[in-house]
Amino acid sequence: MGSSVVAELEGTLLKDPSIFSYFMLVAFEASGLLRFVVLLLLWPLIRLLEACGRGDDGIKLTIFVATAGVPFVEVERVSNAVLTKFLYDDIEMEAWRFFSSYKRRVVLTKMPRVMVERFVKEHLSADCVVGSELGVNRFGFVTGYVEDGFSSISGKISVLFRDEEPSLGLGRSGYGGSLFFDLCKEQRNPPFEVQSSVNDDQIVKPLPVIFHDGRLVKRPTPAMALLILLWLPIGVLLAVARIIIGLFIPMRALPIVAQLMGGKLIVKGSPPPPCAAGKPGFLFVCTHRTLLDPVVLSCVLQRRIPAVTYSLSRVSEIIAPIPTIRLTRVKELDAETIRKELEKGDLVVCPEGTTCREPFLLRFSALFAELTDRIVPVAVNNRAGFFHGTTARGWKALDAIFFFMNPHPAYEVTFLNQLPLEATCSSGKSPYEVANYVQKILASTLGFECTNLTRKDKYRILAGNDGTVGRKCGMGKEMATAIKKMIGSFR
Repeated sequence: MGSSVVAELEGTLLKDPSIFSYFMLVAFEASGLLRFVVLLLLWPLIRLLEACGRGDDGIKLTIFVATAGVPFVEVERVSNAVLTKFLYDDIEMEAWRFFSSYKRRVVLTKMPRVMVERFVKEHLSADCVVGSELGVNRFGFVTGYVEDGFSSISGKISVLFRDEEPSLGLGRSGYGGSLFFDLCKEQRNPPFEVQSSVNDDQIVKPLPVIFHDGRLVKRPTPAMALLILLWLPIGVLLAVARIIIGLFIPMRALPIVAQLMGGKLIVKGSPPPPCAAGKPGFLFVCTHRTLLDPVVLSCVLQRRIPAVTYSLSRVSEIIAPIPTIRLTRVKELDAETIRKELEKGDLVVCPEGTTCREPFLLRFSALFAELTDRIVPVAVNNRAGFFHGTTARGWKALDAIFFFMNPHPAYEVTFLNQLPLEATCSSGKSPYEVANYVQKILASTLGFECTNLTRKDKYRILAGNDGTVGRKCGMGKEMATAIKKMIGSFR
């Protein structure tokens, strides 16, 4: 293939030519519901400007309403932590195959560069991103204006290719493609066709998104945003009702009540019976999807099983219908705490240490394997329609509320057989071998992929800290290290 390619992002590398929904995400996550509503109300005007041939003015209006007065660093964090997942889900794979076959890859977009730069460089493997630039005042707040407008984009492309002519230009004629097509030896417009003889297994796919943040499950297109706003008051009332009822009814009645209130609980496998008096309890080792995992497990077993936690909010501890035991992250103290609880009865532990929304399992802490040979792996997964019940940057006290705001929250719990004695440390295996084995069989059950990533990697990528209380943000070097580790795991 040729040596260089320039490709338009929206409508070419991305399926959807509209970028409005990404600004809706920035408005919601960086500012809140009010700016989200205002931007949605302006959507008819933005569409009218586009229909009148003034699409650039519509984009400028969108940028102003979504970002004016927001700290630039907050726009950057939301873009990196939230937008990446939605951008990834919209990749046009045929265009990506053309794009990725060139040595030097440049992406052009009318979106602010800060909103797409990490996604384009890390997941599309681009060398450079040329986009609009947000104006920022001396206090670090975004003015809402685009510096130099969109006319400077073609000039930036010319500067990049001062000594050579791009081999190929990918874009839409009359849109972003018109800004750089004249500079390219060859031009192609979507839709793209590739050789059918190429097997999917032979194609290098974009680096997957493992960690992402934000409360919205679906990309807020105008129709979806309106649906979310209409559901919001109903969802809040429904969540409060579900939580209050869950606190006061018997555990054995929860599965029936959950179904009556729109929830769904799928149980597979056979759980072990309650431990006999005088014997140590079973240690249920679960995958971690939301903070409700131990609660759902107790609901299935119809008895309140204590769960060990690392960073559960005080509000969540108060409303939890099961006992919670806070760990300290000091190995000796935590090991003694878990031993004492197992002497009393069954216990739930999530050795990943944090949640992961995507079909990946983080590295398992080996501590649980050192403490007992009565280990029961439990594969837990969940589904949500509108809102995620987890957050790395937001207020964790609202996690349960957001999850129960979904119209039909669903959980699937699969009990695996208790580990045989020869698969535990009692047979001479190291704790790391046992932990890796449990991770592997749980990933196989769920159809997930094992990774070597940890809780610290997640928080460094999404929040710029290591997820512990008392640490300040701004850990640039640690964030870069975590990102390199994530990329390296797929090479």
